[in-house]
Amino acid sequence: MSSIEEQWRDEANAAWLYKAVRDSEPNPRLQEMFLDLAKAAERQAAIFARDLGPALPVFKPDMRSRLVAAIVRLIGPKRARPLLAAMKVRGLSVYASASPRPAHAMPHAVAEFGQEHRATGGGTLRAAVFGANDGVVSNTCLILGVAGAAAEPSTVLLTGVAGLLAGAFSMASGEYVSVRSQRELYEHQIAQERAELDRYPEEEAEELALIYAARGAPMDEARVMTRAMLSNREEALKTLAREELGLNPDDLGSPWGAAISSFVAFSFGAIIPLLPFLIGHSANSLILACAVSGAALFAIGATLSLFSGRSAVLGGLRMLLIGGMAGAATYFIGGLLGVGLA
Repeated sequence: MSSIEEQWRDEANAAWLYKAVRDSEPNPRLQEMFLDLAKAAERQAAIFARDLGPALPVFKPDMRSRLVAAIVRLIGPKRARPLLAAMKVRGLSVYASASPRPAHAMPHAVAEFGQEHRATGGGTLRAAVFGANDGVVSNTCLILGVAGAAAEPSTVLLTGVAGLLAGAFSMASGEYVSVRSQRELYEHQIAQERAELDRYPEEEAEELALIYAARGAPMDEARVMTRAMLSNREEALKTLAREELGLNPDDLGSPWGAAISSFVAFSFGAIIPLLPFLIGHSANSLILACAVSGAALFAIGATLSLFSGRSAVLGGLRMLLIGGMAGAATYFIGGLLGVGLA
């Protein structure tokens, strides 16, 4: 299949999916936007169709598009945004909030385009807190499970160190693969936007104008602003990525940064229940491990309340309760296994 035919099929599939999204969208304003975007995609497909000439095949939506359309009908367009974004469906940034309008007001200058999608920070801190929480809970449960089987303190320590390393490397590798895959998808989508902007800039500007019109902006004003945006291609590309894809091209995420931060955060949490065993193998090591882990869980729960706006005390107690129940269960199961294997 030639590159032109692939681009034609991409646009034709996108047009077909826009209509499927329109049929599943309850908001009349968004229905109109997706129908207009379908027509825009059909016009873009027609550009490639002219290049193909007599070699143009009969269009049939591919299996992947049919599957995504079925999922959209099942769960709705808003929940299916990641799938739709990967299928070249644009305008999904209207789902950034419950209402299509407040999240993205119509800009009044070219420099204001895409500002709503700029990173606000806080995500890294939140991920680090959750990573530390995973380390505390998983390694405490591991230690309690082994201790419940009446293992020697040295065995508990060795198991805890192994759990720390295994968990940290697992978290790091998982985060690396996840962010790497996500970044590759984003880079592919941005490359598509760049190619489309080079091939038919006016149509891309029209798509963006349709998105702003769906948020309540006068169509004529939206068209004037989006066409003025084309004077700077790099800024235009960033704007299209932010507004059509909901991406910030300047912050696609670092796979190595995610892997390292996950490794460090998990290790920090996982070493907490090990501290009493590292200091000395006393009869109270397990009790001290439970105490320091409980204090850490309470502190993590209280910290997470900063993101939820809830009571720090209640957040700490909830996390302590959840971790305590998990630890008690693993200790009990470890005890049963210790008796059964003795």
